[in-house]
Parts: sequence; C-alpha cells; structure tokens
Amino acid sequence: MDGILVVDKPKGMTSHDVVDFIRKKFGIKKVGHAGTLDPAVTGVLIILIGKATKLSAQFVNDDKEYEATLALGIKTDSGDAEGKILSEGDYNKITEGRIKDVFELF
Repeated sequence: MDGILVVDKPKGMTSHDVVDFIRKKFGIKKVGHAGTLDPAVTGVLIILIGKATKLSAQFVNDDKEYEATLALGIKTDSGDAEGKILSEGDYNKITEGRIKDVFELF
C-alpha cells in the first residue's frame, strides 16, 4: 500500500506513536511522517505510506503555519503550559510589537 494520510494528531501522542498505531492497525511496515509534532500539541501530521515515504523531504522543507494560545505574565519551570507555575507578573506592559518580535525568533 502506498499513499499519504493526513492525521489530526491528538494531544498526548508522539508523532512516532501515530506511526506505530497505523503500522499495527493496518499491518503496514513502511510508514513514516513528514515532521514531528510535540506530544503536548494537537495538529496536522502528514503520514507517508510505502513508496510515498520518499516524498518526506518535500513536506519537511515546505512552509508551515502554527496557531497558538498564550498565557501572558506566567513563568513555569518548563517554559511551557505543562510546567509548574513559578511566578505571575503584570503583562499590561507587553505590546503587540514585542510579541511579534519574539515570534520572529522561532
């Protein structure tokens, strides 16, 4: 079997977990993905099956778009929403321009 499968990866699963699930569920050996998503996020994961695994570089090097929800003024021990809150501060001085500047770093 050859092809491309678009999966909405749920929170809590790694990209490799999704690949393993598809391998076992459908009995397919040659399965891969075109880009890793963090286990803490949901999103589109492109699954490549059979001969389509050769297309990986085309998807990995393509532009991507991300959507996020932020909690301003909170510092956690892990630097993300999953961590323990260490402090909460005033975020009223944070401007839209500053946020855009920080996003450019990623």
